[in-house]
Parts: sequence; C-alpha cells; structure tokens
Amino acid sequence: MGTAEFAYNNKVHSSTWASSFKVNYGQDPRMRFKGRKKVKYAGAENFVVKVKEIQEKAKAVLKKVQEDMKKYTNRRRSEVDEYKVRDLVRLSTKDLKY
Repeated sequence: MGTAEFAYNNKVHSSTWASSFKVNYGQDPRMRFKGRKKVKYAGAENFVVKVKEIQEKAKAVLKKVQEDMKKYTNRRRSEVDEYKVRDLVRLSTKDLKY
C-alpha cells in the first residue's frame, strides 16, 4: 500500500465520521509493525461484532446523507409533461454536434 493510499484510508470522512480503514476493519491501522502471534486470538468474535456494528453505523449515516441529498435535489424538480407516441415536440439543436 502506498503512502497516499494509506493516508486516504486513515482519514476520517465527513459522511461516516470514521476512516475507511476503521469501517472495513473495525479499528484504526497500526502505525508500527508488530509480529504475528502464533496463538489463536480469543477476542476474534468480539472483533467481528465490533466491525459489524461500525459498518451498520456507517450504512445508517450514509443512508441518511443519501436521503438528505435526494430531498435537497428533488425540492427544485417539478412534474414533467407526459408525451405519447406521435406527439409533436420541439427540440433544440444547439448542443448537438454534426
């Protein structure tokens, strides 16, 4: 992993209020290398539960943001006319490339 990628994944994002690394792995990345232990990790189940909780919180926050954005976008939209086959309409050609 490159330095830029590490920095991006370690940055707290405004939409989720957590880093991408924390959302995916349930903890902030370790800044220093430590060797792996050859014993089973007793708290693995707790870790998985913690990661799932963080992911669910992130999903809820992202859903809320999505709903807010939809509401904001749709407030300026209006109903459009429905056209039938063979209706005559005028089209502007100013943006068409010949």
